[in-house]
Amino acid sequence: MTAMTRQLWAATRALLVLTVLLGVAYPLGMTALALAMPDRATGSLVMIDGRPAGSVLLGQATVEPQWFRARPSVSDYSGETSGGSNWGPSAAELSADLAARAADLRAVNPLAPAGPIPADALTTSASGLDPHISPAYAAWQAPRVAAARGMTVEQVQRLIDANMTSGELGFLGADRVNVTTLNAALATLGR
Repeated sequence: MTAMTRQLWAATRALLVLTVLLGVAYPLGMTALALAMPDRATGSLVMIDGRPAGSVLLGQATVEPQWFRARPSVSDYSGETSGGSNWGPSAAELSADLAARAADLRAVNPLAPAGPIPADALTTSASGLDPHISPAYAAWQAPRVAAARGMTVEQVQRLIDANMTSGELGFLGADRVNVTTLNAALATLGR
């Protein structure tokens, strides 16, 4: 066998082995892993009355007073155009947006506690799709949601607490509330 024939044979064997490993075994292994976690593999859907109402991974636009609002989104929660505004802290556009959002939130939340509006109520997430808000922003909206639904603030706060997730391992990251699951819990009340 010549040196070139040996190299061709080695290259062909490497191609066959890597094709089987990376073209067959790896995709089948990932598919099996996904099937072992069906809630994650199917888009993490939130179901209401057997119909998909959203995903726990994506925020949704809501404006009615009986629903909690997610963080503002530059892309209107569209996965096709996700992303932030990329405005820096000194951008005049950012200051104008924050002022407009603050005025809008104060107008639609007249029962909200006095004091500053939580920062995540005013600022967009990097993806524009984040379904999570801070517990402070959820509690800030609770009086409006309670009044619109004829509930007490304490009842709404219990729902907020039930939809709160602690930081990873209990100390990495901040506590957060998933607005999609919180609004789904509100939608299923009284059924």
